[in-house]
Amino acid sequence: MKISMILDKIDEKQLFVPAFQREYVWKRDDAKQLIDSLIKQYPTGTMLTWETASPPELKGPHKYDAKQGAVRLLLDGQQRITTLYMLIRGTVPPYYTLPEITNDTRELYVNLESLELSYFVKSRMQNDPLWQDITQIFQKKIRAKDVVRELEAKGQTVDRERDDRIDDNTSAIEAILGRDFPEQTIPIKANIREAIDIFYKVNASGVALTDAELALAQISGYWPQARDLFKAKLDKLKDAGFAFKLDFIVYVLLGCVHRIGSEMKKLHGVENKQPLQAAWKRLDEQVLDYVVNLLRSRAFVDHTNEISSVYALVPMIVYCFDKQGTHPTESEINKMVKWFYYSQVRARYVSQLPQKLDRDLRALKESEHPFDNLLRVIEEDEGRLEIQPHEFEGRAIQHPLFSMMRWYLKSRGAVCLTTGVGLHKNMGAKYQLENDHIFPFSRLKAAGYGKDNRVRYALAQELTNRAILTQVANRTKSATTALDYLTAVRRDFPKALKLQCIPEDECLWQLENYEEFLRERRKMLASSLTAYLAGITETGESDQAASIEDLIAEGESDELEFKSSLRWDYKEGVANRKLEDVILKTVAAFGNSNGGTLLIGVADDGQVLGLSHDYAALGHCDRDKFELHLKNLLNGAFGETYAATRVKVRFSALEERDVCQVDIQPAHAPLVLQVKDKNGQAVEKFYARSGNSSQEIPLSEMNAYFKGRFHG
Repeated sequence: MKISMILDKIDEKQLFVPAFQREYVWKRDDAKQLIDSLIKQYPTGTMLTWETASPPELKGPHKYDAKQGAVRLLLDGQQRITTLYMLIRGTVPPYYTLPEITNDTRELYVNLESLELSYFVKSRMQNDPLWQDITQIFQKKIRAKDVVRELEAKGQTVDRERDDRIDDNTSAIEAILGRDFPEQTIPIKANIREAIDIFYKVNASGVALTDAELALAQISGYWPQARDLFKAKLDKLKDAGFAFKLDFIVYVLLGCVHRIGSEMKKLHGVENKQPLQAAWKRLDEQVLDYVVNLLRSRAFVDHTNEISSVYALVPMIVYCFDKQGTHPTESEINKMVKWFYYSQVRARYVSQLPQKLDRDLRALKESEHPFDNLLRVIEEDEGRLEIQPHEFEGRAIQHPLFSMMRWYLKSRGAVCLTTGVGLHKNMGAKYQLENDHIFPFSRLKAAGYGKDNRVRYALAQELTNRAILTQVANRTKSATTALDYLTAVRRDFPKALKLQCIPEDECLWQLENYEEFLRERRKMLASSLTAYLAGITETGESDQAASIEDLIAEGESDELEFKSSLRWDYKEGVANRKLEDVILKTVAAFGNSNGGTLLIGVADDGQVLGLSHDYAALGHCDRDKFELHLKNLLNGAFGETYAATRVKVRFSALEERDVCQVDIQPAHAPLVLQVKDKNGQAVEKFYARSGNSSQEIPLSEMNAYFKGRFHG
């Protein structure tokens, strides 16, 4: 379909964008690259449309009327089409309002002699007729001859060759309207779930959509109002200083409804509609506001700019959500706050976000004291909780330790060094908090701490050379020497330096003693922060079951066994149903002994292999179908009563690979397994654990074993 026709169909209300599509997120450089490719006639991708007479909720004010018949929905290519609409029409397309356009990509200029593209730069373009707004060219308000006349009016010579070049370049831009976007169309017979599945597959194959965005598309398919409801709440939270993205809300909902941080596909089915709506009602009306107020009042967090990773709030929100209308106790609040602080300082969610959320949300579900356990996890991963002086060396204000310092200073009633105003909850733009060098950088630079020396420059920018000031104070401080500045502070506000953990030895305020000043303040901050964090609350002993990572690290034992697969034969590279008997043999042995855990998808040496081969061998299944197949095997071998009451199956994602964990409790009666011998005859076998393997108990020893195990 030609670009001009695509835009006409949008104007004529024949082509729409469904509400489940994400917002316009392209930036100016993306728009510039698209136009450059179109001018040069490079490939620019395809568009995916869906023809339907039963469309879902649409973006924008238009409401579908059945009298319209079938309409086209734009599923893939929305960012490109929206960009072209704005640059060619010069206005926002009807499915958006201007406030919804985060990045306005209009007012792109082109040099009609060189075809260079750039957004307006006054010094380069204001008096140069060659630079023209590309929208004016598309709308034929600027023609090649207009540019030539302006050049000649300015005294420039425009020969035939230059005239032709300007004319050809103008034509190349106008020709974009006639370019084709190859169109792939989902047939009218497809339902909304099928259309979104195709949308998912197209996007998952290359376009930079997150799993959370794709999950939100599915949610919007069966709950059309969801996106607008979420955005309205996010706007209110943003007004209060707490800015979150839609991805964050999707992770929160996944945690509240399914108690996991991965497997976004869990939200794709329409069966989630009622649980999600119920969860959102409580989140919107109670939980989100409560957690934000908790952060303000108890953690001294005034806005999300101070938070390194907002995803640390997901376990806190889920924990408060699970309270079912009641509120955490004083002790529980203290433990939450302490864990939140350490999650930031130790960068808990910088990497492997879904997997870490899986582990942390499991602790909320299984432990009586979850935040004690979550602190233990951080301590085990980092080797310690205490903050050491060397951790500040060369760390700039972007490091989480700086946020921790701000929260601590606010907690102890620290004040601005110049105005004496408290740092917590300041009102008015003039009194917003800023951070300024105690030793002015201009003086440090003159003393050899400039960019020419990387190590010394890092020391000049170190967060321990920062004080927290209000904006009005920062504007007046200028380049006053540390000695003069701190002397005046001590005179006007005697407690202010101590409250901001700034050394009060005047010798350290001399420029030649700058690095000694840093060493002293590092020690002061490290000891103060460690004492503050430890004093928030005591951390109890862990009461949570060992994680799957812990189990694998321990290795096989009499109560733990690894199996590479349920049905896939890694040696032969084919599916092998006989391997299922090995799984049943292991379950029987654990049941006939003291119970244990079987991990499927893990090699003998602890290497995580995952279940992808098993999924393929079972007919391209997923976790749910794998679990159903395994339970059918257990029911057939041991009976539904034992399988339902004494065997628990769950899954974890490790290294982006699924592992199945089967927890087996001791059986109340012997588990006898029927297997086929070499001749294909059914024979009964009895297995029990011996060390780290499952062994058959000979007939001659069975009675003695039964008596000791089941009747003793």
